[in-house]
Amino acid sequence: MATETEPAAGESFRERHRGLIEAIRQAAYILGKNRLTIAGIIMVLFIVAVGLAAPVLAPHPEDVGSVTKFDQRLEGPSPEHPFGTDELGRDILTRVLFGARISIRIAVFVVGSALLIGIPLGLLAGYAGGRVEMLVMRVTDVFVSVPRLILPVAVAGALGPSLRNVMLALIVTWWPWYVRLLRGEVKEVKEAEYVQAVEGLGAGKVRVMFRHLLPNSVTSLLVQATMDMGWVILVAASLSFIGIGASSPTPEWGLMVANGREFMPTHWWYSMFPGLFIFVLVMGFNLIGDGLRDILDPRSRME
Repeated sequence: MATETEPAAGESFRERHRGLIEAIRQAAYILGKNRLTIAGIIMVLFIVAVGLAAPVLAPHPEDVGSVTKFDQRLEGPSPEHPFGTDELGRDILTRVLFGARISIRIAVFVVGSALLIGIPLGLLAGYAGGRVEMLVMRVTDVFVSVPRLILPVAVAGALGPSLRNVMLALIVTWWPWYVRLLRGEVKEVKEAEYVQAVEGLGAGKVRVMFRHLLPNSVTSLLVQATMDMGWVILVAASLSFIGIGASSPTPEWGLMVANGREFMPTHWWYSMFPGLFIFVLVMGFNLIGDGLRDILDPRSRME
């Protein structure tokens, strides 16, 4: 009996997950055609891997702090210091590797927190409409009206230079855009017949919003959030560059570029290597966002 029922159970599993399997196949097919997306995934995974393995890979872990080695000050790339040293004699490779942890943490925390604020407000505004929508959107418009770079500069400048204040400033900047994006998607989806049918059957408003509206409105939000990872890293580095972000001795890439600019061009390695890592990580997230948009676009599945 056991040998007769096992194939039936296997067939039942495939039937239940046929849609998921087909979606994975389509995503793999589209992804396989887009080499730039694969390159972006490799870039991001590389930065994440070196950040996680920084304590093992870093040749001089003690150089993360405020160590001074004036006898090794501003040495060029060498076998002992592949990326050279800074004005205090600290190994730049070590600081770049540990800086990867900081940049990834900033991106994940800021975008994740902005989504946690933006998703409920966007759902509420798009589904409820009326005065609720007007109130939410008027508050949102106040933040959106300020340019994305000016608002975090103002908030971080008022709170003082620190990574914590930078992340808070970026969250304040980013959540309104997710509210606007999701609100527009929800207003379109809620007019679908299946949503009206679910409401007619007596489903609660919270269930309708999170069980039916959100899963069918989140495509654009996922793409935007992925691309925003890169923008958040770039803006955070910019704030550190102008002196209102991370403070010494934090091994933050933007701060390292700022500290090295006064030694250009004779000591080019100081700013070049952290700047190169910023470029790779931002480019990687942008390429992934483009590929994710192609995967989630129904027109790409039909080709």
